[in-house]
Amino acid sequence: MMSLCRNLAVLLLFLSDLPLHHSHLSTHAASTFPPATRPPIIFMTAFGSDDDYDDDYSDSSSPPPEVVHAVKTTFVQREVQLCQYNPCLENQEPCEQISAKTGCLCPGVSGVNELPHAPIIQVLRPISEGDDKGKIEVQWCAPSSVVSGYRVVIEGSEALEFGEVSRRGLVGSLEVGTKVCVEAVNGAGHSSSSEFSCKRYTLPESSEHKLLAGVIGGGVALLLLIIAAVILWNHQMRKKAKRDSADGLGNPSYSTVGTL
Repeated sequence: MMSLCRNLAVLLLFLSDLPLHHSHLSTHAASTFPPATRPPIIFMTAFGSDDDYDDDYSDSSSPPPEVVHAVKTTFVQREVQLCQYNPCLENQEPCEQISAKTGCLCPGVSGVNELPHAPIIQVLRPISEGDDKGKIEVQWCAPSSVVSGYRVVIEGSEALEFGEVSRRGLVGSLEVGTKVCVEAVNGAGHSSSSEFSCKRYTLPESSEHKLLAGVIGGGVALLLLIIAAVILWNHQMRKKAKRDSADGLGNPSYSTVGTL
């Protein structure tokens, strides 16, 4: 009975000491191994979403970046239109005024303080009718320059002056071979002579001379046609004679002596 009580006392003492030992083991294990940490979880959304900007910059003091949209600019090419201006016509509206009205483009013109370019002389035409019969009409085209007037210079004579809108002028009778030049004038001086601004006077062909030349040409052509026709006729006659002669020699009953 005493031994049974002693065994119970030892068992109770062992059971009371067991929680302390278990607590000591737990403390030792906690100090040996580092605490377990969970990796952060990163949530990703689709690129370009507006929610990304709201989440990233909701707690930030700086404003979200400004999105610059490309603007497409279309350039419309305007067709260039030249002014209906003929520099060879007389008393014509200046090209500057035409451009101001219609918006067209004028040809390039040298400045008022620069010597003008030389005009282009067109023709020296004699006047055959009216009050100016016997005189010579000089026609020219304006240069691409600022012009205040024109001068017609004849060798051996004084120059004749004309207005800035003029494109022709009358001069006295001229001898064949006389040189006539047209000069443009402005505040800087006058243009220099060139092969385009000067011309020598020659006699024009009259209508009578043209008619005579036509008659002579027609007569010569008719004569050549007759000669060609005669030559062809002779050639055909010779061919026919040769053919007839060959046919007679081929016939056995044919004899130059006579019939037997």
